[in-house]
Amino acid sequence: MTIFEGMAPALAGALAARGYDKLTAVQQAVLAEDAGNADLLVSAQTGSGKTVAFGIAIAPTLLRGAERLPADASPLCVIIAPTRELAIQVRREFEWLYAGTGARLASCVGGMDMRKERRALDEGAHIIVGTPGRLRDHITRGSLDISAVRAVVLDEADEMLDLGFREDLEFILAAAPVDRRTLMFSATVPAQIAQLAKRFQRNAVRLNVVSEGRQHDDIEYRTLLVAPPERENAIINALLYFDAQNTIVFCSTRDAVKHLASRLNNRGFSVVSLSGELSQAERNNALQSMRDGRARVCVATDVAARGIDLPNLDLVIHADLPTNPDTLLHRSGRTGRAGRKGICALIVPYHRRGSAARLLKLAKLEAVQQPAPGPAEIEERNHQRMLADLEQTEAPSDEERAMVAELLEKHDAERFALAWLRQQIASRPAAEELSSGPAPTFEPSKGERPDTRFEGGTWFSVSLGRKHRAEPRWLLPLLCKAGRVTKNEIGSIRILDAETRFEVKSDRAAGYAAAVREQGTLEKGVTIRLAEDAGPSDRGEKDFKKKHRKGPPPGAEPKRSIKDKKAAGFGDNATPRPDRKFKKKPFDKG
Repeated sequence: MTIFEGMAPALAGALAARGYDKLTAVQQAVLAEDAGNADLLVSAQTGSGKTVAFGIAIAPTLLRGAERLPADASPLCVIIAPTRELAIQVRREFEWLYAGTGARLASCVGGMDMRKERRALDEGAHIIVGTPGRLRDHITRGSLDISAVRAVVLDEADEMLDLGFREDLEFILAAAPVDRRTLMFSATVPAQIAQLAKRFQRNAVRLNVVSEGRQHDDIEYRTLLVAPPERENAIINALLYFDAQNTIVFCSTRDAVKHLASRLNNRGFSVVSLSGELSQAERNNALQSMRDGRARVCVATDVAARGIDLPNLDLVIHADLPTNPDTLLHRSGRTGRAGRKGICALIVPYHRRGSAARLLKLAKLEAVQQPAPGPAEIEERNHQRMLADLEQTEAPSDEERAMVAELLEKHDAERFALAWLRQQIASRPAAEELSSGPAPTFEPSKGERPDTRFEGGTWFSVSLGRKHRAEPRWLLPLLCKAGRVTKNEIGSIRILDAETRFEVKSDRAAGYAAAVREQGTLEKGVTIRLAEDAGPSDRGEKDFKKKHRKGPPPGAEPKRSIKDKKAAGFGDNATPRPDRKFKKKPFDKG
């Protein structure tokens, strides 16, 4: 019995040529006898080989016993993916997997030229891969007819529902034949996925192949502790320390991506960026640069957290902590795929240790905690790598041997070793200095808390106020990140109408101002400057006192009682106006 038993011969040959010597759990599950030609609802964790799995699963339905697909290239299968990158990646996988079947493929994704897609559809395609919105557009315009498809596949179905594609999915599924096969692949099966399956699937076979053991067993998790102002330096040192062939660095915002990518580029790293504001062509070029080796580091938002599969991606760095365990798992799942080993490093400022620990606990993950690597550790790792590279050097060819002999006649071995060593050192960016000493500690269980009180701080101003709905709970993280300080180094925060004044510890004020000048606030349209006065705005203080003072303002006329007003000759509700003359109006005569 071989691993390819029960599989279409054309696909078995493609997998063998690709070097497959074993199938993953989800790939084996779809070959089970009860899966057969039934609808499937499959849950499998990220990086488990789902694309090949549903390629194997739909082959009998598309081929129907034949070795090749029919010459008439009409749509037989529609594969729906949540993002452009994932759709393009699925098509790339299917091109080699279905090469022996004569399959013609077309993609329909947002951000690409719709006219080219329409021409490709007019020329004919057996398998259509696309995103929900663009597929619906083609069906509505009549350029895509799916009335004869035999199978529909929903890849990352939970993500598509999270992104608000429910109506598009229902429209596409309703346009497909009732007797089609419907396969849903998802990392999890929440209630809304179950409802969608119940409505559009017929007696679906449920395959749960999520590992019951520790998730991401092929990924080694590490938390790198660092002082908050040195977070970016720690990212640079982590890249040098692990020296992975390909790395993704995740940031929380687009502006943070642009800033960090620029910083890494200036430090000598071959880097590209990936975020939602880029055009599809720019995103494709960035990924292709990673695939062909022109770039080794990709700085990205969570747009790259699902479906992106880069070869030799051995390292994922979380520059900003994820907001929830699902995001952590999807980000980290870009490495350690299909049996490969990977490393996931979380850059954790000292004051975020508790948040990182809770996040890992919720994700059911364990991580080794260590200080961020410094120059000494990086130098030692480079030393070991250089020795290992020499041991793996291949034997010289005849031409190389002659050149080596000629060079050795003119120079001694020590000079060659020195030249090679200097070349190796020059090819690597220099490591950054980090604060020495252990991380600050305190024991909450004993009632200990770090002393955050300070007096006589320096006042700064940020261009967000009450009219911008500014609130301390989201202002404080922004202020800390902009100036690379902790929340303990921020004092009073006073929100005014058009701005907010805040206090920074005096010994950190110069560094705070320098950090803001260097990187800005990392938020578009928001500026921070040194406050012009020493306090929280004269006008703001006056407004505050005016609103909350007791008694009449200085110099004001004392308040009159009703009795006094009557005595002065005015009515009960009158206000004294001695300069005003009243005229009696004559009665109208009938």
